[in-house]
Amino acid sequence: MMPASDTFIEALPKAELHVHLEGTLEPGLKIILARRNGHPLQDMTEDDIRASYGFHDLPSFLALYYEGVELLHTEQDFYDLCHAYLKKAASQNVLYSEMFFDPQLHTRRGIAFETVISGLNRARKDAQRDFGIRSQLVMCFIREMSAQSAEETFTQAQPYLSDIVGVGLDSDEKGNPPAKFANVFKRARDAGLHVTMHCDIDQENTHEHIRQALEDLGSERLDHGLNILEKPDLLRQARERHIPFTVCPFPNMAIRPSSNEKDIRALLDAGLTITINSDDPGYMQGVYMTEAMKMARDGAHLTPDELLTISRNAFNAAWIGEEERQTYLDRLDDFARKAGMMASAT
Repeated sequence: MMPASDTFIEALPKAELHVHLEGTLEPGLKIILARRNGHPLQDMTEDDIRASYGFHDLPSFLALYYEGVELLHTEQDFYDLCHAYLKKAASQNVLYSEMFFDPQLHTRRGIAFETVISGLNRARKDAQRDFGIRSQLVMCFIREMSAQSAEETFTQAQPYLSDIVGVGLDSDEKGNPPAKFANVFKRARDAGLHVTMHCDIDQENTHEHIRQALEDLGSERLDHGLNILEKPDLLRQARERHIPFTVCPFPNMAIRPSSNEKDIRALLDAGLTITINSDDPGYMQGVYMTEAMKMARDGAHLTPDELLTISRNAFNAAWIGEEERQTYLDRLDDFARKAGMMASAT
């Protein structure tokens, strides 16, 4: 079968499970926030800001990401950030999104946890009303910050746990294994939250980090996780447990050029459960969900059937109730029928 067409990908019902809200900050909104909060960036143009973007590894990307975080101060700032992403996602037929947010990057600047989550929640509510997109929040812990800071953040989150569906682990992996955060993840699981963890591509001790995430800390998904292909025992475990992988084509390409063709196809051929996601589209040339799927298609020559399976994987991996899940799967099956195809039964 031929690779999927652009029209097919654009119309495909989608779910996104790996997007960092702070990483959706577009240059235009950066300038608005800079003017609102008296930041020197207010004198730059959108082209100037885009021209400053360039990264080749995780640390060089994080430097850009952390600079942008400094622009977020008020509840309205967080509202505008989240609302803009959800509006864009809905325009690309994303029906549901689970969004990472990094409260430690804000509370360490003196911004109250309540300010952050109140703005995000208000945007989520308005976006569902205005654009029909459902969303939930996944609170991430910053790896290079202390385990104590993660514990304090989880304590701050206690009054808002009903607004948070899961916890994650992101940022600089070097010297910061999942085991460092074992206690706070136990607290999260005991509180009924879901668990996921970043295992970024080609990081120091990456195979041990993947092992700890899967075996020791009970991660239900792996964010990135491509290096599992090099360890047959871990790969077999992930396949047998049906662990979903939230794959992001753009950063894979930036860090490991020409990786998408080899790695995405290898993940599929290994029988792993993969999803396609945008990651940080504000810093990644505007690659949102539709563009990410087109990149995956172009790299791995994905067929319509394969993209239907990938989209089905995302809805099945989402942390939602079975009634809601079936609603999305029915939409996907209806799309497949209208496209002249039969969706695979699961």
